[in-house]
Amino acid sequence: MPTVQAILDRKGTDVATISREDSVLSAARAMNQRRIGALVVTEGDRAVGIFTERDVLNRVVAQERFPSQTKVGEVMTAPMACCRRSTPVVECREIMTQKKIRHLPVVEEGRLFGIISIGDVLALQSAEQAVTIEYLHEYLHGRH
Repeated sequence: MPTVQAILDRKGTDVATISREDSVLSAARAMNQRRIGALVVTEGDRAVGIFTERDVLNRVVAQERFPSQTKVGEVMTAPMACCRRSTPVVECREIMTQKKIRHLPVVEEGRLFGIISIGDVLALQSAEQAVTIEYLHEYLHGRH
């Protein structure tokens, strides 16, 4: 059963982060520039929360806050759902589905090791299914 480490091995461990003291405007710009939907909020090397597109909509826009005057720490999601490198991918999928989230930081003892998205989970499952299909095809029809 593949673990989160299998996803990190494929995609790398780079994580877009932001400080809780930064403005929502700078966070939104960073997400737009990188074309991503979430930033992990850090203090030093510790993950303390996550700031997502949903936070922008629900906690900034809907509450008519000014993005340039609102700090990320005021509207981030904390505590956040997270996983470990050894967490089975199927368990991550269940957490993401149950909590209706698309991003899951990989954290151990507060230290950030990466982040996975629902797209990463689906890509890994799709690759596994392709291998299974190929194996079954060869089993049924022989190697050509």
